[in-house]
Amino acid sequence: MPRSVNAVASRRRRKKILDLAKGYWGSRSKVYTIAKNTVEKGLQYAYRDRKVKKREFRALWIQRINAGAREHGISYSQLMGKLAAKNIDLNRKVLADLAMNHPEAFKAIVDTVK
Repeated sequence: MPRSVNAVASRRRRKKILDLAKGYWGSRSKVYTIAKNTVEKGLQYAYRDRKVKKREFRALWIQRINAGAREHGISYSQLMGKLAAKNIDLNRKVLADLAMNHPEAFKAIVDTVK
């Protein structure tokens, strides 16, 4: 009796990898074994960088808040400490947006905590 192989499933599995490798240069998008390595590495980077993205945005927000606060004569750490002491619950994303796009509203917040 001949050996039974599931060619349909094998082809589908390889096609899935090669579809994910579309746009890669040279054999990285053509040869299954090389494409598989490249796709797996790309997925590892994607997983890692979803976490890194959060860190980078938080750092950006802190820089923007610091720049806005120093224009009004207060440092970032002093501003955040006084906001916490006065129970003003604004997160860094909102504060950074106010500092960038609505400086008069940000000034009002700084004046409230001074």
